[in-house]
Amino acid sequence: MKTLVLGATTNKERYAYKAMQSLINKTHQVVAIGTKEGMALDVKIETTKFPFTGIDTVTLYLNPKNQEEYYDYIISLKPRRVLFNPGTENPKFYEILKQNNIEIEVACTLVLLATNQY
Repeated sequence: MKTLVLGATTNKERYAYKAMQSLINKTHQVVAIGTKEGMALDVKIETTKFPFTGIDTVTLYLNPKNQEEYYDYIISLKPRRVLFNPGTENPKFYEILKQNNIEIEVACTLVLLATNQY
């Protein structure tokens, strides 16, 4: 299963980094987009809307305002679901995703992984 971490960072203290670490530890394939290029856990952080293929899950680490520029991009990836981590809740985007038959899940990626519910 391939996961896109949107809002990725090289900062080990951030939840996006910790989620990448946990996904990799659980043998999930991870791709990443952030505001700064870099490497995090051997994953290249892209800074553009890279045309990834085979994305199952997009896990968001962007506040609702910063999500807006990614609406069409995320839909174009045709993920099975989008995870809204704490602080990323966005009812407007939920509706857009539902209209495009993409599941939404309001949950913490780290908790889902830790409890084997991912």
